Amino acid sequence: MKYGSFAVAGVVCLESMGLPLPGEAILIAAAIYAGKTGGLNIVEVIAAAAAGAIVGDNIGYWIGREIGFRLLVRYGAYVGLNEGRIKVGQYLFQRHGGKIVFFGRFIALLRVLAALLAGVNRMSWPRFFFFNAAGAILWATVFGLGAYTLGEEIEHLTKPAAIALAVAGVAAIVIWVLFLHSRREELEAEARRALPGPLATRTIKRAKRR
Repeated sequence: MKYGSFAVAGVVCLESMGLPLPGEAILIAAAIYAGKTGGLNIVEVIAAAAAGAIVGDNIGYWIGREIGFRLLVRYGAYVGLNEGRIKVGQYLFQRHGGKIVFFGRFIALLRVLAALLAGVNRMSWPRFFFFNAAGAILWATVFGLGAYTLGEEIEHLTKPAAIALAVAGVAAIVIWVLFLHSRREELEAEARRALPGPLATRTIKRAKRR
C-alpha cells in the first residue's frame, strides 16, 4: 500500500470533478486498513482525501464556469432555460451556494455535482473555495477518523446514513423544484433586480442577503 494515499487522493479528486466514482468508499476502506494493519498513516489518508476533494472540486468549478456556463447560455433555451431562469439560478446560488457546496460534500449526488453547479451559476470563487475547503476537510476528518476508530463496524452506520441522506437529498431537491416553480415569476423579478443588464459573462457579485 505504498501509494495508498495517492490512490485515495486520485479517486476522490476524479469523483469531485464530476465522475461517478466511489470516493467516500475508498476513503473508508483506506482508513479501516490503516486502523487494522498500520500499513497506512491515517493522517496522510485524511489529508489525501481532503486535498483530492479540494483540487477536484476546483477543477469541476472551472469546468462549470468556463465550459458549462457557455453551453448553458448557448443551448439552454432548447430545454426551457431562458435568460431569466438562468439568472434565477445565479441569484439563488449567490445567496445559498455556500450551504450547497458545504453540505453537498456529505450527500452522494451533490458531492459529484455541487462544484459543477457552482461554476455554471457563476458563484464567487473565493466564497466557493472557502466553503468547499471547509466541507472537504470536515468530511475527510469525520469519515476517516470514524473508519479508523470503528473499523468495519462503520459500515453498519454509514450505509443506512448514506441511504437516508440520499433519500433526504432527493426529497429536498423535489421540494425545492416545486417551490421554485410556484414562485417563478417572483424569483425572476428578484433576480432581475439583483442582476440587472445582460446575462453575466463573468463571475457576478454576491447578491445581497435579505
